[in-house]
Amino acid sequence: MSKLWGGRFTKETNKLVEEFTASIFFDQKLAKEDIAGSLAHVQMLGECGIIPKEDAEKIIDGLLLIKEKVDRNEVNFSVEDEDIHMNIEKLLIEQIGPVGGKLHTGRSRNDQVATDMHLYLRTKTTELIKLIEDVQKAILSQAKEHVETLIPGYTHLQRAQPVSFAHHLMAYFWMLERDKERLLDSLKRINWLPLGSGALAGTTFPINRERVAEILGFETIYPNSMDAVSDRDFILEFLSIGSIIMTHISRLSEELVIWSSQEFQFIELDDSFCTGSSIMPQKKNPDVPELLRGKTGRVYGNLVGLLTVLKGLPLAYNKDLQEDKEGMFDTAETLEGSLKLLAPMIETMTVNKEVMRKAINNDFSNATDIADYLVRKGLPFREAHEVIGKIVLYAIQSGKFLLDLSLDEYHQFSGLFEEDIYDVLAPEHVVAVRNSFGGTSPEQIREQIKLAEAKLTR
Repeated sequence: MSKLWGGRFTKETNKLVEEFTASIFFDQKLAKEDIAGSLAHVQMLGECGIIPKEDAEKIIDGLLLIKEKVDRNEVNFSVEDEDIHMNIEKLLIEQIGPVGGKLHTGRSRNDQVATDMHLYLRTKTTELIKLIEDVQKAILSQAKEHVETLIPGYTHLQRAQPVSFAHHLMAYFWMLERDKERLLDSLKRINWLPLGSGALAGTTFPINRERVAEILGFETIYPNSMDAVSDRDFILEFLSIGSIIMTHISRLSEELVIWSSQEFQFIELDDSFCTGSSIMPQKKNPDVPELLRGKTGRVYGNLVGLLTVLKGLPLAYNKDLQEDKEGMFDTAETLEGSLKLLAPMIETMTVNKEVMRKAINNDFSNATDIADYLVRKGLPFREAHEVIGKIVLYAIQSGKFLLDLSLDEYHQFSGLFEEDIYDVLAPEHVVAVRNSFGGTSPEQIREQIKLAEAKLTR
């Protein structure tokens, strides 16, 4: 089969080379974007008189017919035609005859593929923002129900201070909010138009790039043709943001795995998001959060892979850049699948409030409040810290917790203790007095929820 570029060659391409260099196996995902870019390009060619208007109209009609077939999954793409661009052009020529060859006037596959990827990521980024908001809404729904549900807060995975479960969950809301803002900001750079840059140096035809940008909805046009065809920063940025999103998903997934274990039993995941064991009938495995945690590695790999591809490339286009797509597709699809699962999994999980409360009653996470108590009575913090350390050691050796100690036992360590120490040590009090902005008190959490709701309705 003759190639659309084969005029200079005297031999057929080796079949192994054809298969090795072909990208149609994966870049067929860009079919709709490729057609959209071609429709805008040919419309501009007709309006500028670069090709006759009747030819432009014929090409447009042909492209729309191909788009309908693509939408119905009726198109069989060919490896002999290498990539999505050559496949679409070949189909167009078969559809409307030699006039279809005029479509490629004033452009190259180099600026064409870059445009396709800008269009693809613009759509995917917008969709991912919506999916992140779905997860945020699920978090917000659980948080509203558990403002006064108390859970041990941890540092170093050791119990530190009691906090509201809503407060703990809302930490992930704000992580995702930053992720969403990063995606929104990245749209400014995704929305640059490369089309019209040619292979690397522009074109001799009097094209109107501004018109193409207008048709396709691009806000900015690359001012340098070499940069336009070789730039993959916008993909790197997407992969970087995707890696951060997956980091946050993985951290939350880790907590869901821990919380749902027999050792914690803080939550129970809905059966529809768990699986069983083939040999141990009692098991309920948190496969979904485990797999979300695991998929983070592949997204990181996609970022590092493209960074490595780009690090030594001279300007402008090089075949190495064919390696930019699979990781981009994989990251977009992994993020999409992960976020779609995460929202309903959070929404349907059961919170075991009594177990959480029991955990708080059986630890020393209120110890810091004794130190603050003594400081308010005039003892320097460092001395108070030492006193509390000794009290905790005494309680551990006595098999007691801080609320179990008598006032006489407290007086062994300091005469500053009074009956009000028991009010200070009550978990609800420990949480309620942390009323600084961003703190874990119910009052602050309700304000935080209002702020979060405003973020989702702007």
